Amino acid sequence: MDFDFGFESSGFSDFDVEIEEISVKKSKKFDRIFRVSSGGSVDQRPLILEEKIIFGAMDGFLYAVDSVTGMEVWRFKANGIFMESSPATDGETIFIGCYDHCLYAVDAGTGTLKWRFRTGAEIQGNPVVFQEAVFFGSKDGKLYCIEKNSGTEIWHYKTGDWIAATPVVHEGKVYIASFDNNFYCLDANNGKEIWRFRTGGEIYDAYPGEVWNGKIFVPSMDNNIYCLDANTGNEVWRFRTGKYGICAAPVIYKNILYQETRDGILYALTPEGKEIWRFNSGCVVAMPVFHEDHIYMGTDDGNLYCLNLEGREVWRFKTEGAVFWQPVVKDGIVYFTSWDCHLYAADIKTGKEIWRFATSTKTQAQWPPAYEGWEAEIKKDTNIEDAIPEEKYRSRGKNASLSQYSIKSDYATTSDYKTKSDYDVNLVILENVKIMEELITWTSGSTALTPASPISMPR
Repeated sequence: MDFDFGFESSGFSDFDVEIEEISVKKSKKFDRIFRVSSGGSVDQRPLILEEKIIFGAMDGFLYAVDSVTGMEVWRFKANGIFMESSPATDGETIFIGCYDHCLYAVDAGTGTLKWRFRTGAEIQGNPVVFQEAVFFGSKDGKLYCIEKNSGTEIWHYKTGDWIAATPVVHEGKVYIASFDNNFYCLDANNGKEIWRFRTGGEIYDAYPGEVWNGKIFVPSMDNNIYCLDANTGNEVWRFRTGKYGICAAPVIYKNILYQETRDGILYALTPEGKEIWRFNSGCVVAMPVFHEDHIYMGTDDGNLYCLNLEGREVWRFKTEGAVFWQPVVKDGIVYFTSWDCHLYAADIKTGKEIWRFATSTKTQAQWPPAYEGWEAEIKKDTNIEDAIPEEKYRSRGKNASLSQYSIKSDYATTSDYKTKSDYDVNLVILENVKIMEELITWTSGSTALTPASPISMPR
């Protein structure tokens, strides 16, 4: 994303320009995911079940494809698009949420409908099957627990805003995020609240997280990833990323936390929340999967990347649409979906295509730009220096100190549930740097790792 203020071409070269503050501010609710048109695009993690690859598409079909040949086994038609609600299974039934407000239970062998459960709005997050129940959230703000064989409701819990998240079920508790900025811990048996933790932004949490070493991780549109005690909800640490929010909790592999951000960066973090390295794709990145010490990760620019554990690129596979969801791996093949209306199978070592499967239409679905809800805020004072002619064209911005400015948090609060979270924003003090570079580059103390060749910037 380039910012050109045209100082030279607009006559500002005769002025002494002091830029006091340049920041990116979130200007609206993150509703992009619910403003999607129909089409053949696929934005899901496919499910491997025996010899079938199962996935839903924005043409309203749930597909089962032979994993070896790429030929269709069956398809099931719903009354709306399948967006990011990836299918789940108990081995006999496929469970998947749809934008027609329904959770569907479909026979895994034949693709015939078993039952459907209707909610009050679109279903965005993945369902989770646990014992005899299915847990899932809806845009109507409710987390549902329903009986998996009959589709009858056991209980529901109402939050203060949309739910687009995937629940986590662990040791009798179910964890769910909401657009009301809160992360909830509930009793899995009856839906009673145990604790909640409030962040400084809505919590999308699209990808399924996990409880790890007694900790659970909460991504927020306030740009922080929070590490919480899974039993108490108390904050252990937080790690701040860039400017455009975080959609998902980290993936954990060999005691390392891998965190994506909407700035296009994949971070590798220690269990204490310290950065090890980063990979900058230049556009929105999806959460990775791991296989034999390699990282497989899709991006908004249409690539599936294979990286080593140091964040160096091994290969990439280019599609004609965004690759937002995690791939799956089986028998030396990596399977992944794309907005270009295809399911792909590629060799896991070389990235060479084995086959592709097209959905019912090659017309891609459309949705708003990735960063439409964020605005660059610029404040500057302009004056003409006449007292000292030789310094007339001096730009004070190059040597300006920002240490005199401070940012006061708008989110300071004390939770009624004895969880303190101040959402402070630490101002990075930069001396002797060019303001234009600071506008487009966010840095930390580590070295940024970049791909082997140039990659397009996000739209």
